[in-house]
Amino acid sequence: MARKLLLTHIDVPGINTFEVYRQKGGYRAVEKVLKTLTPEDVVEEVKKSGLRGRGGAGFPTGMKWSFLAKPEGVPRYLVCNADESEPGTFKDRYLMTHIPHALIEGMIVSSFALGANTSYIYVRGEMMPQIRILERAITEAKNAGFLGKNILGSGYDLELYVQPGGGAYICGEETALLESLEGKRGNPRIKPPFPAISGLYNCPTVVNNVESIAATVPIINDGGEEYAKIGVERSTGTKLISAGGNLNKPGVYEIELGLPVEEFIYSDEYCGGIANGKYLKAVVGGGSSVPILPANLIMKTLKGESRLMTYESLADGGFQSGTMLGSGGFIAFDEDQCIVKNTWNFTRFYHHESCGQCSPCREGTGWMEKVLHKIEHGQGTFNDIDLLVDVAKKIEGNTICPLGDAAAWPVASAIRHFRDEFEWHVTNGQEAQMRNYGLAHYADPLEPVI
Repeated sequence: MARKLLLTHIDVPGINTFEVYRQKGGYRAVEKVLKTLTPEDVVEEVKKSGLRGRGGAGFPTGMKWSFLAKPEGVPRYLVCNADESEPGTFKDRYLMTHIPHALIEGMIVSSFALGANTSYIYVRGEMMPQIRILERAITEAKNAGFLGKNILGSGYDLELYVQPGGGAYICGEETALLESLEGKRGNPRIKPPFPAISGLYNCPTVVNNVESIAATVPIINDGGEEYAKIGVERSTGTKLISAGGNLNKPGVYEIELGLPVEEFIYSDEYCGGIANGKYLKAVVGGGSSVPILPANLIMKTLKGESRLMTYESLADGGFQSGTMLGSGGFIAFDEDQCIVKNTWNFTRFYHHESCGQCSPCREGTGWMEKVLHKIEHGQGTFNDIDLLVDVAKKIEGNTICPLGDAAAWPVASAIRHFRDEFEWHVTNGQEAQMRNYGLAHYADPLEPVI
């Protein structure tokens, strides 16, 4: 059995309450940092752990914390990004629903490390049940003396607030989130200055994902070096994966980084294979914004090596033959799924969610949606396929925030790996309305490139 750090007690009745969470060792990390460690010690342990941001970017968490400016007399803030807007990703919602105190404890530990006395959890507006669960958990923790003034007699004060968002994908971008938290329209800010220098209310701010913050608890309890022993290369620790699509056992899984993709898909411990005895056709490995790969490329790299669930292995080959671990939104497509329809669906989402601040994204996402609609509905031309590639190139790298890239990468990768399916939609427009292209050669073994 794989080692679990965040979901160890997920099946314990009442684990969502303070009493049961405490009985299972909860809040030991808070006691440890407040009684025996300095803020610098906590940052150092997180650095040693090799923990990387679990929200998608994969940036080293301890390093991000060390960038925080510390001017005298100026407050600092920790903001938890619980917006979780990425299609295919639902692991943060799962964690908040079932073990809310893991996040609350992580917020206390992380806030202490950063010298923040006021912290916020920014939750996607549609997640009202999770907002109520978190507010109840905060009240329980405060009544037990783990929040508020002079926590555990340490002299450290922390107030923690839950802030509902407006349900906008763009507010998953940290500066747009901060704008929203300040009561403004959620438009991304131009950087620099970065939030570590000028963030919430123009004060030094760190924005971290739910899973990243929760992971600080086992890091403090067991030590950063022990945490770093789990995983491979620079992908240390465990990772929550939201597994969806055509799988026998969709759900949230905690894996040790370094697990082979094939084992994750087909073993009974995890996804249990493709539903209804079908063949795997393609996989979106880390949420809708990462490149999609055909079955043969998600299983092995072009060098013939087994693809692993790590930041490095999934990215092997760059965007020509690789993808990204991203937020861990793992979506499997079986042989009956249409790549063109799926790509059009993703593009509709990004067009709808673009804040409109940058012309390439505002106009480009709309063009991609229109052209994909044409192809999907039997009215496309070969020039339309090339036009999509061109528009994606015009968007990528030309926007204030990564939403433009997030919209461009799925389109570019779908055409790169499934161009014959797009061309079939053009040449067989009427037939494509009645049946899908099928598995074709997308699962054929690849000749290793030496």
